[in-house]
Amino acid sequence: MSDPWDGPSGQATRSRSARVVPAQRASESDGGRAQGGRAAARAAARSHGARRGRRARPVGRGKKALKIFGIGMSTLIVVTAGAGWWFYEHLNGNIHSVSLDGKGGTEKADAFGRTPINILVMGSDGRTSQEDCKLGGGCSHTGVQTGSNADVEMVLHISADRSNATVMSIPRDTMTKVPACTDSESHQSTNGYYGQINSALQYGPACQVATVHQLTGIPIDHFVKLDFSGVVKMSDAVGGVSVCVNDDVYDTYSHLKLSKGTHTLKGVAALEFVRSRHGFGDGSDLGRTTTQHIFLSSLIRKFKSAGTLTDPTAVYDLADAATKALTVDDGLGTVKKLIGLASDVNKVPTKRMTFTTMQTAPDPNNKDRLVVGPGAQTLFSTIANDQSLTTGSGGKSAAASATAKPTTPAVPASQIAVTVGNGTTVTGRASDIATALTDQGFGSATVTRYAPASATTTLTYGAGQKGEAQTVAKALGLSSAHLKQGTGTGLTLVIGADWPSGTSFPGGTSAPAPADTHAAVSNAHASTADEAKTCAKVSQYKTVSVNGIAMTPSQAYAAARSQPDSDS
Repeated sequence: MSDPWDGPSGQATRSRSARVVPAQRASESDGGRAQGGRAAARAAARSHGARRGRRARPVGRGKKALKIFGIGMSTLIVVTAGAGWWFYEHLNGNIHSVSLDGKGGTEKADAFGRTPINILVMGSDGRTSQEDCKLGGGCSHTGVQTGSNADVEMVLHISADRSNATVMSIPRDTMTKVPACTDSESHQSTNGYYGQINSALQYGPACQVATVHQLTGIPIDHFVKLDFSGVVKMSDAVGGVSVCVNDDVYDTYSHLKLSKGTHTLKGVAALEFVRSRHGFGDGSDLGRTTTQHIFLSSLIRKFKSAGTLTDPTAVYDLADAATKALTVDDGLGTVKKLIGLASDVNKVPTKRMTFTTMQTAPDPNNKDRLVVGPGAQTLFSTIANDQSLTTGSGGKSAAASATAKPTTPAVPASQIAVTVGNGTTVTGRASDIATALTDQGFGSATVTRYAPASATTTLTYGAGQKGEAQTVAKALGLSSAHLKQGTGTGLTLVIGADWPSGTSFPGGTSAPAPADTHAAVSNAHASTADEAKTCAKVSQYKTVSVNGIAMTPSQAYAAARSQPDSDS
């Protein structure tokens, strides 16, 4: 007997009080004669039982429902898998990647086979699209431009054991040697020059990586590049970034305008904050690096918050924005690899993420430019040697002691000149070593001279020059046993018979002596990512102007009451 609830579409359903009238089954026949009613049903059951050897049972509603559920779930799984695959391919399609061609060196694994990660994070000032022209300005006469500079440069180091991280900013005004480069995409090339470090990006991201690697000696195995619109998209995707300013501020150049206190910045307001160099510090790029650290620390805390990483919509928006906003190297050119990087960063507690700025000094040839300053080589060494700038428990002992005077002041290689003598019987040894030193950034005043035969290699230094001697010794793989204080001035290296070939002392330690972390953060404006209450310090100098009148950023804020705040 058929069940009216399973009947064809349009069949009336029965009421509980209605008498059921069996329907005939025209589809079942016996010699051309229709069988119907209960007799037909019994006959069909007997026939089916005879064929099977047992009496058949009707299919119950529960089994039918289970079957429908199974089909539904299978369909759902197929659809979900398809959506997941589309999502993955969509994000992969967003990513633009460029080869580094080994320009940044290679990281060395630790004793346990673990490898640290060093990434050059670049913020481009390029106006290479209408969107970036609108955000950055400056295109009214030139239109959309082709080149760009790396106005933000940060070396992100994640330790081999993923227990700590260091972010070191390099001010864009730093002068350095840019090596010979060719951009793989634009094919623009240079034979190398001495200039502002951020200009290397004109010859492609790989050239910028090579320049930073040459300056610092830090292996750079990856890069991430972000443009103006990328900052806007990323800040919007996380729902805004919380920052604090210690006074009213109006930077008439970046257009950042905020009242004293805490603000949540999205979109253009976030871009104005990270671009502002006249609103904070002394109005130079040094003040801007500090505020960028405050912004990034807050962004990292936001990433790590449960509300961001557990909300599927937020995760999708963030992933979509990130993959559209970033240009990366081939080693980070898939969603899987970017997720792996995010996972590595997420393993590091915020209290063990140290933000620093490379120590600088005024360029003696240009007051508006900078050169590598005292202490920078030590900071470079801590990163290259995978040393943490915080204690194991996250204590800020190194940063807290940043003002302490190291017993042996570190001196940057660029300020050190060495006189090299050949005490061996091998022709050209002094020249080889002198060239190796200048190639590593030591002073151009490094020269060679005659030296009497010597069995051992000795580096002699004058009073107060031990720090310089240690910098040279580290570069050449010499131990402290080769150092000797003399009565004169300057540094004199005599190559002995114990060093007949090569530019690194034979048998020299493969694991460099730990750098002085106290010296590494001295004058490096060190902070950690867990410092949620840190406010950006508004400049007290007259770094901006309103109606042609020079003012401090706070005075400009008061003078421009009609101008809306950035977060209004």
